[in-house]
Amino acid sequence: MIMGRCRAASLIAQGLPMKIVRLSAIALFATMLGFASAADAQQAQKLFIDGDIVRGNTALGATGPICVLNSQFKRGENVVFRMRVRTVNGELLDEKGIKGITVELTDGRKLNARYGGHPPRSPTDFFWTAAWMVPADYPTGTLGYKVTATDMQGNTQSWEPMKEYRSWVVIIPGTAEYTKQATP
Repeated sequence: MIMGRCRAASLIAQGLPMKIVRLSAIALFATMLGFASAADAQQAQKLFIDGDIVRGNTALGATGPICVLNSQFKRGENVVFRMRVRTVNGELLDEKGIKGITVELTDGRKLNARYGGHPPRSPTDFFWTAAWMVPADYPTGTLGYKVTATDMQGNTQSWEPMKEYRSWVVIIPGTAEYTKQATP
């Protein structure tokens, strides 16, 4: 009986390192596949979008400081989405590198962005903008959106704000009152 236990212990001792080696090889292979998938996913992203939202000027005038970060708008105000698109190397893309940018609101409206200098009369910067005048009968509450850029090769990239609704655009009660203000 003692001899049987010793033999079993010897076999376990001999087989254990082989099992460890086999399990280690499987774990290493699985890890390598995971890194390859992550690398492929990172290489697949060719465009990077950044931007902000400001109150815009209109032919009617302004409802407050223009081109200043804002997330709360009244009915009748001009919401301006400003965006930049970069390559993986950080190169900014203009209308020669981007086929189009669309801002899609959660209500299904689609706004096409255009590229240009800002401020319009004496540009200090160039980027993409899409403007939306909040309709007079638009419901109050949060408004989500998604930005999608398409380059000349047909690569697309989308960006959405965080799913935290408090960081979304908010339509607040009231109607915008315009005052004439010089366009910068």
